[in-house]
Amino acid sequence: MIEVRNLSRYYGDFAAISNISFSIQRHEIVGFLGLNGVGKSTTLKILAGILSPSSGEVFIDSINWLKNPDDFRAKIGFLPEEPPLYKDMTVREFLHFTAGIRNFPRGNIQERVEHVSQICQLSDKIDQVIDTLSLGYKKRVGIAQAIVHNPSLVILDEPTSGLDPHQMVELRQVIKTLSTEATVLLSSHNLTEVAETCDRLLILNDGKLIAQGDQDSLAQNISTNNLSINLTLSNIPDPDLLFQTMLNIENFSYTTKDDLIEASLSISCSIPECIRQLVKHNVDIHKVTSTTSELESIFFYLNGGYK
Repeated sequence: MIEVRNLSRYYGDFAAISNISFSIQRHEIVGFLGLNGVGKSTTLKILAGILSPSSGEVFIDSINWLKNPDDFRAKIGFLPEEPPLYKDMTVREFLHFTAGIRNFPRGNIQERVEHVSQICQLSDKIDQVIDTLSLGYKKRVGIAQAIVHNPSLVILDEPTSGLDPHQMVELRQVIKTLSTEATVLLSSHNLTEVAETCDRLLILNDGKLIAQGDQDSLAQNISTNNLSINLTLSNIPDPDLLFQTMLNIENFSYTTKDDLIEASLSISCSIPECIRQLVKHNVDIHKVTSTTSELESIFFYLNGGYK
């Protein structure tokens, strides 16, 4: 459905992105991840039809970006981080307007606006002036304008930025419902959001696509050494001797709490070596908890966070 082949974009001699290739199937929700400045925005602008590539090809429903740019753009819905809203209009007026300028069949606009409002959970706000809405509802209106013309691909750039936790959960459900209508490419710094929402991930670093796949397949590349954990310990015969030994383990630290020992291991320490030392000293391990999610471990590992 979406095919990206050897995509590059240069600014003078600088390659913002270099030789990127991937495909996305219909109705997938795909997370697009990367640190700031690695080429995410450049890639999204090319896919949205805003920026032309220096080389490579992009196809949506077999339509070539460079050969048929108008037909290509008609297949795209785009929500930038700051929603492009006319805030003095009501939600209904704005969606009618955006459907019209995107050449949606005039006789079907009313029905489409009602349908999109239901998908984005806006039906009870449809006749309210946009400027009076909360940020969460404004984000929903932004998504509604991106899908009102029934595109094949919807690109969402930081859709939950600035929202409170309750609003994030609500918008996450909107995005999942949206995938019944279109393919969704979601760019976000919120790894929890991506883990909860996306079927598959694309990870970018230094302008290159360094990994792609679902969370389980990517996790196979991550060693158990690359986790951050907390340990609750007791029955320590000689704490000074034990922890003097364990302090030689990179990034090991601990604090005492009542009659237990709260030991924290930060990212990049050798967890197997830590466990071996505890067993060797006959220490009881009451609890082991991870302090980073699996997706956080994957992301930071692939972006050079672990050595």
